[in-house]
Amino acid sequence: MAKEQSFDVVSQVDMQEVDNAVQQASKELTQRFDLKNTGSTITLDKTGAAIVVTSASDFVLGQVRDIIGTKLIRRNIDLKAVTWGKVEDATGGTVRVTGQIVNGIETDIARKINKDIKEQKFKAKVQIEGDQLRVFSASRDVLQEIIVFLKAQDYGIPLQFTNYR
Repeated sequence: MAKEQSFDVVSQVDMQEVDNAVQQASKELTQRFDLKNTGSTITLDKTGAAIVVTSASDFVLGQVRDIIGTKLIRRNIDLKAVTWGKVEDATGGTVRVTGQIVNGIETDIARKINKDIKEQKFKAKVQIEGDQLRVFSASRDVLQEIIVFLKAQDYGIPLQFTNYR
């Protein structure tokens, strides 16, 4: 019998690239004429994997989030990797929003991916291993079909496929 092939489905973000994007966006805030004296700030909490944006108004906050989005895209980070929370009032009449950076696949999403693969009746086995999934099959063609299938789906998080063996 043939040896089983496998690959891992993960959702990981390179925090160094996020840090670079935040630094570029902060630099643009100080240089852009329309945003220069708005008091907007962008901070990255590396341990909590969150981006905090503070601004004078909702409108300016939206512009700052757009700047961050363009910097993330230029650094090949999917915008689905940041889940923005609600806009909150902060001190001094400012507003603040926190964006959580998604790292790992939550159990509910992992179960949904597993269920979707089984519903397609692929000849493969799926194992949930912590915050990632491992997909096994005897055929590499089946694994490639699964990858194409998963790329076409929208789970609200960016998926990467690693350890293809």
